[in-house]
Amino acid sequence: MNLSKWFFLTLAFLIFIGLGKSYAANINGAGSTFAYPVYTKWAFEYEKVTGAEVNYQGVGSGAGIQQVSQGIVAFGGSDMCLSKKELDKKNLLQFPSLVGGIVLVVNIPGIKDNQLKLSDAVIPKIFMGQIKYWDDPQIRKDNPGLRLPHIPITIVHRADGSGTNWNVTYWLSQINKEWDEKIHYGLSVNWPTGVGGKGNMGVSNYVKQIKGSIGYVEYAFWLQSHLTSVVLQNKEGKWVVPTVAAFKEAAAKANWQASNGFCEALVNQSGPKTWPIVSGTFVLIPKQSNPQHKQAVKFFKWAFEHGNKAAESLGYIPLPQSTKGLIFKYLNENKF
Repeated sequence: MNLSKWFFLTLAFLIFIGLGKSYAANINGAGSTFAYPVYTKWAFEYEKVTGAEVNYQGVGSGAGIQQVSQGIVAFGGSDMCLSKKELDKKNLLQFPSLVGGIVLVVNIPGIKDNQLKLSDAVIPKIFMGQIKYWDDPQIRKDNPGLRLPHIPITIVHRADGSGTNWNVTYWLSQINKEWDEKIHYGLSVNWPTGVGGKGNMGVSNYVKQIKGSIGYVEYAFWLQSHLTSVVLQNKEGKWVVPTVAAFKEAAAKANWQASNGFCEALVNQSGPKTWPIVSGTFVLIPKQSNPQHKQAVKFFKWAFEHGNKAAESLGYIPLPQSTKGLIFKYLNENKF
């Protein structure tokens, strides 16, 4: 074989290998920053086992819904579930991947984790800008003996369309009539006051930077950020701290059903040990499947079978085996 022929055969082989690799790598998803830590960890493990790459961009649930609806990505991630009517309109399938908690975090000099109690009566007033200083008598009432400084409160909220935002504002609407009537809930709302951070990381960074601030982040981001968490009241009026055990109490109340696209809100569940702000995070896949969509489903099926340990290490709650069985049946019925 002459040198030039050997060169072109070698080049063709390398191109073939490269194309095969790029095809395997072409599983693209976008959406929920709530789920970003676990999806990227699953993707890392999945590539080690299969050689296929899953590229997931944490751009917020609103952008994830938009991108999967427009066919830009193979799957979307959202912490706000879509109704059956919305799924049919957008021609999408939906299923939960796991459950997690949302933590309120503060930057108050001298205050440590779970020292500060914020009641259902106080929190909406803080987020509406009606309580302006940390030593306000309404806050001090639930915190006798805690030295609260006279510094202004700065609200840090999400600037992007966010499922975390949906869950927090839905919770505020549940516990306060004025909030529900004036501001309501959604991926984005018209915040009365505060500064906006992009993604859970953006909120974390602002809370770190601004003395006197309060914000909300998914539990895994709280673990990584070392921000100060607060104690909340649950539906029973009991004071609870953000723990995986408290998230599990809420997750156990879920009634997942394929008939409504598994749409289930877990905010403000009953139970004396239940954390009040808990959410499922959902995967959105186009009904009209192509090879990329099938590869995305294959990734999540693998994660359901092999990803529990990784999820638990980040503070998420894996779905029960019975729910995974319902999801597998749902996907099989839709030819995935």
